[in-house]
Amino acid sequence: MPLPPSEIAREPLHTRSIRVNSFARDDGQWDLEAELVDVKAYDFPHSNGAVHQAGTPVHHMHLRVTIDDQFTVTAALAAYDAAPYDAQCSAIAPDYAALVGLNLLRNFRQAVKDRFARTAGCTHLTELAYVLPTVAVQSMANRRRKEMRNAAVPQRPFQLDGCHALRVDGAVAKEFYPQWYVAPSSEAKCE
Repeated sequence: MPLPPSEIAREPLHTRSIRVNSFARDDGQWDLEAELVDVKAYDFPHSNGAVHQAGTPVHHMHLRVTIDDQFTVTAALAAYDAAPYDAQCSAIAPDYAALVGLNLLRNFRQAVKDRFARTAGCTHLTELAYVLPTVAVQSMANRRRKEMRNAAVPQRPFQLDGCHALRVDGAVAKEFYPQWYVAPSSEAKCE
């Protein structure tokens, strides 16, 4: 269900779009390709006198990471199509190869923040990197489902206790994961 329309008249100003596509590679690894695009809803002047047209990207960046089956980054590549300071912005792109070796499921966001904070990185590429862990998990969902189905000893689904809906004492766990369901203390006392 989308948000309801605003009851107050508004003027559009800025749109940020983030898209991530994932791919299974023939070598057994996975590529996650993330893209960030910022556009303004109005024209504005550049310092050189040119006019930046509404709808033309102010920022347009790409980040590709390759991960192995343990979610460890084995390759990383950043690229720019648009940036407000052109070569001064895009000069940082090669530095994002330093994502190699990080694991998307082990304090990845903090590691990215530590490596690329402030002047050590690009705010927009760093923000783009932050979405990669959840996309990687979604990308591997079918593979994990098959593994769980074929496992001799069932393993607790990794997503349990990962969010409020998937808490082990909640309705979703009770219905879909009864084997790992834990009755809330108030329900356990009533039985």
